[in-house]
Amino acid sequence: MAPDLRVLFCGINPGLYTAAVGHHFARPGNRFWPALHAGGFTDRQLSPFDERELLKSGYGITNVVRRTTATADMLTQEEIVEGGRRLSVKVVRYRPRVLAILGVGAYRVAFNKPKAGLGRQSELIGGTVVWVLPNPSGLNANYQAADLARLFRELREAITP
Repeated sequence: MAPDLRVLFCGINPGLYTAAVGHHFARPGNRFWPALHAGGFTDRQLSPFDERELLKSGYGITNVVRRTTATADMLTQEEIVEGGRRLSVKVVRYRPRVLAILGVGAYRVAFNKPKAGLGRQSELIGGTVVWVLPNPSGLNANYQAADLARLFRELREAITP
């Protein structure tokens, strides 16, 4: 993370493999890095080990919840709500233009928005726009690679002057 990012991408929480290697969205099969490239955020497909290169382009990564689990459904509602509070403080402090939360279910719980959908949300955190994208985990079969690419591209096009 860094102050004044164009987009702060926010996962739900670290998985076991991600925690073991110490890089975001690292588990083989996670579709974050391919979707980021297909959406036009990067010139080439980065790997989790290249994550610091994102900062050069004005993008950062964080999580709603710090605790590592095998799957996000192992988190409690209380952990997600508390994570949303901590995330809000972080966003106000670092002032990204857009906070992109990767997981509609986590967003709904963390911010008490039970009917929220994908895309731009109506509220701001400080002056930061909130955008919801699908969870790119390979375990999320609701969205295929083409869907993720399209949704990531919509965000990129919305923030590109």
